[in-house]
Amino acid sequence: MTAYLPSLLGGMMLGASAVLLLVLNGRIAGISGIVGRLLGGTHPAANGVFVAGLASGPFLYRAAFGSFPSVTVAASWPLVLACGLLVGIGTRMGSGCTSGHGIVGLARFSKRSLVATATFLAAGIAAATAMELLR
Repeated sequence: MTAYLPSLLGGMMLGASAVLLLVLNGRIAGISGIVGRLLGGTHPAANGVFVAGLASGPFLYRAAFGSFPSVTVAASWPLVLACGLLVGIGTRMGSGCTSGHGIVGLARFSKRSLVATATFLAAGIAAATAMELLR
């Protein structure tokens, strides 16, 4: 059970931050929307604080546990950048990202978010299955 504790705490913190942002600011905690508004100059203080909080995560982890979290990326940087670009395009086409649709949208019983989240999951399962078959 202790192996799942960091994920459980992280999920609880995500949920709590989404609820606080919605209740206190009336904003949905969709990362693509927040970053888009920040880059567009809309509410730079509020959006900047949210993005700074996200970026501080690894440093808070280091302060709590004495080292940065272990992350291994087995893909090349050009592939990582291309995939990031495709994800960005997909979030604009889908009117939001997994955090906006999957965390906040589903909690608000949004039909659009249910379809988007089901699509994210199906695409992820298909991609993981294809990659395993190509191995």
